[in-house]
This record gives sequence, C-alpha cells and structure tokens, in this order.
Amino acid sequence: MAERVVPEPQRRRRRPTRQGVVLSGQLIVDTALRLVAQHGAEALTVRRLGAALGADPSAVYRYFRNTDDLLLALADELIGRAQHGWRPTGDWRADLRAIGLRIHRSYQAHPQAALLAAHRTTGRTHEIRAVEAILGVLRGAGFPDPEAVRIYHAFVDQSLGFAALDAAAAALPAAAKAADQDVWQAAYGHLAADTHPHIAATAPRLAAEMRHSGYPYALELLLEAAAARLPRSCGRRGQGGRA
Repeated sequence: MAERVVPEPQRRRRRPTRQGVVLSGQLIVDTALRLVAQHGAEALTVRRLGAALGADPSAVYRYFRNTDDLLLALADELIGRAQHGWRPTGDWRADLRAIGLRIHRSYQAHPQAALLAAHRTTGRTHEIRAVEAILGVLRGAGFPDPEAVRIYHAFVDQSLGFAALDAAAAALPAAAKAADQDVWQAAYGHLAADTHPHIAATAPRLAAEMRHSGYPYALELLLEAAAARLPRSCGRRGQGGRA
C-alpha cells in the first residue's frame, strides 16, 4: 500500500459500493479485522480490502494513507473495544485490574491482529483516552507523578506483553497448540526426581497451570507491588480512596 494522501474534504465516499454499503473509516477497520482474523497478516492489503468491501481498492486511500496508517487504526480499535463500558469505581486496584483484564480479553478476541498491533503506539483517540484514564486512576490514588508514570509504564507493558504472548499461542494451528500443551505432561511429567527434583515434585501442577495464561496472577503481583509503593498517608485512607 503506497503512500498517498487524499485531502480531508475528499475522503468521504457518498456512493454505495457494489455491496450496497457506504464506506467509512470504521467499516474499513472492521473489515480489516475480519480479514486478518481469517487470513492473517497477509490479508492487510488494499486489493483484499477492496474486494471484501466491494469497492475499488483505491477508495481505501480516502481514509488511510498506507498500510501502516490502517494498522495503527486497528491497534487503536482494539484499545477502544477494551475500554467500552468501563467506568472508574474509585478503587484504584479494582480499576486497574479491570482495565488490564479488558485489554487482555480484547487482544485475545483478535489474536492475529494482536500479533500485528500489540507493540504499536498509536497516539490516537482510544489510546489517548486509555493513557489518561490509567494515569487518572494512579494519580487519584495518591501516587506521586514520577511513581504514577513508572507504574503506568510497567502496567501497560505487562498487559500488552502478555496480550501479545497469549495471542501468539492462540494464533497457532490447533495441532501445534495441542502439541505445545502436551509437552508439560509428555516431557516434563516424566523427568526423574533424582535428576530434576523440583520439576518432578511440581509436574502435575505445572501441567495444569501452564494451560492457562499467567497474566491474571502476574497482574495481581504488580498491583500488590504498586500498593507497597503508595505513600502511607494515602494508603490509610483505604485502597480505593482518593488522595
């Protein structure tokens, strides 16, 4: 998808496509997410989008400058879907937990897109709103600004890192996914106690645990570590109280 800029007033297409729909940036993003889910990263081309939309491929340029511009829009859409319906409760731990789990679920719902987009910084509407919300939760809890920024950084990187890792696993072909899961029983479950005492002692638990994402527990560890860094004068007002 080559770089091409269409002036803003000319971007909207008023005539319906061959499929009887009027193009919009949101329709293109939704279609791109569906194509990537079905066919992987190679589906993110103007030709495929045009065919799926029933429009001339060049029409996509009325809304997105190039493939990377569209990819950033996909990333921002996943962030927006994670925020849909979220409202702060005033309990900073509960609020961060909800945001983190929402981000993780949003990316797991679109694992192929997550592989393309989890590491990108969009600077767009949904991402900006998410950054503002998370920093608001932390500053409202009483964390000083330097600490709030550091915790924000760790929180977001942890959320997106697990989202990308778990998306990669979810995007595996079924046979490969099953084989990876079976390794914990087939390989680790048969190691001898005299050579690998710690694995042998925990093998059944390992086999059960490694079938699930480690993110929820890692998130709790991060929240506990963050709480330990909250100024005591704020902590005494309650976990959820504002400073």
